[in-house]
Amino acid sequence: MHNNKTFIPKTTDIKRAWYEADASKFTLGRLASKVATILRGKHKVTFTPHMDVGDFVVVKNASLVKFTGRKLDQKKYHRFSGYPGGLYTKKLSERMETEPDKVIRDAVYNMIDKNRLRKHILRRLKVVAGDKHEFKIEKELK
Repeated sequence: MHNNKTFIPKTTDIKRAWYEADASKFTLGRLASKVATILRGKHKVTFTPHMDVGDFVVVKNASLVKFTGRKLDQKKYHRFSGYPGGLYTKKLSERMETEPDKVIRDAVYNMIDKNRLRKHILRRLKVVAGDKHEFKIEKELK
């Protein structure tokens, strides 16, 4: 018989740090997976799957994120209005010109578990197109 105990932190014990990630140093997928891990709280010893124990992440230089291969020309984003003929398609290159912050937000969104916590976790993600922001940073993401 095993006596494994799960650590369950009290909501008053959860400390949230502020991390900063420079998007110009990463490719999109590598950046999104690191950010998703920190937002979820998996880097902490006190990680509990059914609780939201993650930290804040500020991603700067969103417009300078790197892509490998021919993704800028070939990758497409689709959205559907629900009506016949209502499929809208945009290339990644078009989307990076108009809304680079949403490209990163979508990549992180798809890497977080599909459950009730996802919406609350994503509120702690702040994406900035340039390198100036007003947030107080405690740690740098490498």
